[in-house]
Amino acid sequence: MSHLVVVGAPGAGKSSVGQRVATRLGVEFLDTDRLIEDEIGKSVGDIFVSDGEAAFRAREAGAVARALEVDDAVVSLGGGSVLDPRTRVLLREQPVVWLRVGIAEATKRVGLGTARPLLLGNVRGTLMRLLDERTPLYEEVATWTVDTDGRPLDAIVNDVWELVREDGNA
Repeated sequence: MSHLVVVGAPGAGKSSVGQRVATRLGVEFLDTDRLIEDEIGKSVGDIFVSDGEAAFRAREAGAVARALEVDDAVVSLGGGSVLDPRTRVLLREQPVVWLRVGIAEATKRVGLGTARPLLLGNVRGTLMRLLDERTPLYEEVATWTVDTDGRPLDAIVNDVWELVREDGNA
């Protein structure tokens, strides 16, 4: 296996699922949001506030490209990573699992008092807008789709694991 990339909306479980699948595969787990935070020395939320979304998205595209250069890794992308056309081109050459989450489940998982920068204010309305905008992009890059609504984490991890195994990457 070279890479498995995990994409999805906020609250889909990208980090939780990605970490557990990486452990099963015995490979490194990379979360692009954490890579950016470590590089800059501040949280994604603080980067949005101090530098703006455009600056964050530029950093994000770079973080994704660097993460995909690491051999044998499960890479979890920030929910908006798919907005960048260059990132989508890179993802065409990777096995990508889209963790699909519905609006009700996403809202429940991220909470209403969230620290996620794009979800401040009307969380449900913002999530609806993000899902409408990004769903076609997730569909575009996805090799596989795993539904997460109402399902325990272990079941989702098992589904992803089976997809990777069936593909011969595990």
